Amino acid sequence: MLTTGGRRARVVATLAVAALTLLGTRYSEDEAFPFGPMSMFAFRTEPDGRVDVASLRGIVAGSPQEVEISPATFGLRRAEVEGSMGRMAKDPTLLGELVRAREAIRPDLPRVDYLRIVQTNYLLENGQQKGFRQATVAEWRR
Repeated sequence: MLTTGGRRARVVATLAVAALTLLGTRYSEDEAFPFGPMSMFAFRTEPDGRVDVASLRGIVAGSPQEVEISPATFGLRRAEVEGSMGRMAKDPTLLGELVRAREAIRPDLPRVDYLRIVQTNYLLENGQQKGFRQATVAEWRR
């Protein structure tokens, strides 16, 4: 059986978590999870809607062609890239910070000379892919 103090502590903790969740939902992004939205799971896609996917693409030293670069080599997950796209669109120098972080944690990988975030919108019709559109959200050059 809980004491009065134990009950009060549980009520205070419950109210604190509820308040943080409400504030995080209103004023924050995915980085604040669990006290902010995890938007990739917060909705369902309509059969005639679209699915948005972000990717990192760039040119690495020694390669003349652009290649897809895994967010994991930057120490990120794709959801983290997608959650940060708005900030990177406003300040593309953040992509340069990602490159510098990658060089610090993975010096064995080829140097990135150009990096961009590409937003791909897969268009659906009756639940089947019927096309796609791509747009560059932000780009950075060494």
